[in-house]
Amino acid sequence: MTPAEPFPLFHPAGVRRAFGSDEATRRFAKVAQLEPGARVLVLGCGPDGSAPLLLVRELGCSVVAADTDESLLAPLRERVRGQGLGDRLEVRRVALEALGLPEGSFNAILIQGHVLYPLRPTLAGMRPLLAKRGRLGLTFPARVGRFAPKAVLDFWERRVGGPLLLPREMLQTLEGSGYEPESAETLHDSELDAYYRDIEAQLASAPAAAQAAGLREELALHRESNGKASVSYAFVVGRRKEPGEKPPASRDRG
Repeated sequence: MTPAEPFPLFHPAGVRRAFGSDEATRRFAKVAQLEPGARVLVLGCGPDGSAPLLLVRELGCSVVAADTDESLLAPLRERVRGQGLGDRLEVRRVALEALGLPEGSFNAILIQGHVLYPLRPTLAGMRPLLAKRGRLGLTFPARVGRFAPKAVLDFWERRVGGPLLLPREMLQTLEGSGYEPESAETLHDSELDAYYRDIEAQLASAPAAAQAAGLREELALHRESNGKASVSYAFVVGRRKEPGEKPPASRDRG
């Protein structure tokens, strides 16, 4: 298997993240059945903190907003302090290799628009942190459509350390990792194109960084797709499933 590039995958701080809109956060909250008082971890929250703030203000959740870089967290700390939300929103710096968070303490974990770990290690690492029936929502690149150029597949296999999966295959991977798969969505071509235009603008105004090399190649491959991408970003949600748990009742009454 091709060795993966270092994780997390580089993402410019100023770029709006995939599935980072308020509406996407509300969709996750609905699937996750979040209620007032639910404890949520937003991992890789970034500087704007829009998801943690929405979950606290609109839904009454208790949120831990975590990231690895204090310079990203500082603006969010100021917002939390200014809005008097410190009793319900904890801003915490973490190390990805050892989060230092208590097991079984979160009703939901949200990793929104940021690829922090390979897929299976993400599923394995997050599951112990979830309370029973807790939900995990995460972002990861996925194949879309039936055919993809070899150059694109080779690039992504090198980037993530293995073949890219279709969204349905990602849901199957969730099931094999101790989750009940619940939903999957991908960016439409127009959404993906807008995302890459934002990235292109950010990279043009920033000095060339070694960690941006993979992202620049990703952008170049997208330009060659002529608006019809064969790889996009997916957001999948699964519920922690317990050993021996019966499968859910059929939805077609059959």
